[in-house]
Amino acid sequence: MRLFAYARNTWRTLTSMGTALVLLFLLALGAIPGALLPQRSLNETKVAEYLAEHPTIGPWLDRVQAFDVFSSFWFTAIYVLLFVSLVGCLTPRLAEHMRSLRAEPVAAPRNLSRLPKHHTAEVPGDDVVAMAAAVDETLSGWRRFTRHGDSTEISAEKGYLREFGNIVFHFSLLGLLVAIAAGKLFSYEGNVIVVADGGPGFCSASPAAFDSFRAGNTVDGTSLYPICVRVNDFQATYLPSGQATSFQADIDYQAGGDLDSGTWRPYLLKVNEPLRVGGDRVYLQGHGYAPTFSVKFPDGKTRTQTLQWRPEDQITFLSSGAMRFDPPGGTYADERERRKNQIAIQGLFAPTEQLDGTLLSSKFPAMNDPAVAVDIYKGDTGLDTGRPQSLFSLDPRMIDQGRLSKVARVNLRAGQDTRLPDGTIVRFDGAVPFVNLQVSHDPAQVWVLVFAMTMMAGLLVSLIVRRRRVWVRLTPGPAGTVNVELGGLARTDNSGWGDEFERLTTKLLSAIEEAEPVRRRDGTEKEADRA
Repeated sequence: MRLFAYARNTWRTLTSMGTALVLLFLLALGAIPGALLPQRSLNETKVAEYLAEHPTIGPWLDRVQAFDVFSSFWFTAIYVLLFVSLVGCLTPRLAEHMRSLRAEPVAAPRNLSRLPKHHTAEVPGDDVVAMAAAVDETLSGWRRFTRHGDSTEISAEKGYLREFGNIVFHFSLLGLLVAIAAGKLFSYEGNVIVVADGGPGFCSASPAAFDSFRAGNTVDGTSLYPICVRVNDFQATYLPSGQATSFQADIDYQAGGDLDSGTWRPYLLKVNEPLRVGGDRVYLQGHGYAPTFSVKFPDGKTRTQTLQWRPEDQITFLSSGAMRFDPPGGTYADERERRKNQIAIQGLFAPTEQLDGTLLSSKFPAMNDPAVAVDIYKGDTGLDTGRPQSLFSLDPRMIDQGRLSKVARVNLRAGQDTRLPDGTIVRFDGAVPFVNLQVSHDPAQVWVLVFAMTMMAGLLVSLIVRRRRVWVRLTPGPAGTVNVELGGLARTDNSGWGDEFERLTTKLLSAIEEAEPVRRRDGTEKEADRA
């Protein structure tokens, strides 16, 4: 019995509106680390950098899942408790509101003079029924009920829409939580870098096509909607200060039956103007430059490679990166000799060259005068070791072990080359833009928008609509007069209620004084009961 009482009290506490507000506050508070700290689901590299820069506090934050906030056990617990609290709190409120809509407005208090707003008057006349009818007609738009007895009382109330808006707001919040949770289960998001040279692009039929892929708990990657995209060109417009004003990518895409027919459809992809097809959205998220280098080996065979480099300065787009070139087949018969003659390039790329002595930097983000400052290495680049390497830098272990040796350091402009001691020629051919595309699928996105809009609508209604109650008591007086007593009560917001009550009083008294007697069908006067 004691256990039952404890469970009942716990449930009542959990499903109270106060608890729901506390949990909502905790949910917002818990989301702050997710906004301030790097998250593994978004950028694991940033998390690793943060842990390296903060060796003391970083591991402790990692233990409490501060880098995985939105999938952490504590954030999920708050989320689930808020969901349960809202369901348990709102269901009784909805039932109570439905009962109040069917119920009659409450009877007038015995002493109306004790109400905050009160007015009495004596009007000429003796037909209380006609006066009550006039009051009833004047109060159109109010829910009202007339009671007869020694005195005739009219009870009127309006503002039921306020509670309805409040309930809509909270149920929409509940629906928003459900939609977000459903989106986490059934959504996926992939990012891929595509060079804007009209090349093959990519197809989204498999997670392997993306540079990074994040899937919901129910997505296994076997049922992705196939879309093929190739980027023909990218254009950015800049102010003289270097600030960007617009970005757009000229793309072609295939989806659905186009994949069988080989038809490509054009689309101009802009920021915040995604390509929408098959429930997926393709966003333009970022851009940069992909330098092109050609390496001519001593036997005359050439390898050319275009690869994206990482922008280090988001204003001038000074970028860093690396490339690895394996000698063409047949150049070296011995496998070990082939590995010793691999070529690697690492350095900086400037879209608009600016030299401070010999130090290269960029003075403008547009590609007006492209140049590179690179170190050229020869030896084993580690391509056959099986160890993962950074796309934007060489493996420092290969350099430290002497397996990869620097043979030249040069600055090159587009079209310039340098010759290595063994006769190998390295040429900088220029650069082309690349774009970062994001393919996003979230079947609950529409519902998130719907619930967000109904939340705002419900909140607006609950703030604008005010709950009011008015009572009118008509009592026959001496010598052909009727005593009129009015009382008013603001159930929520008192602001402006005084002026509103005075205007309503003037209107009701005027209607009472002008009331005509209620007549029988045969033309004679009759006192009629009105309920």
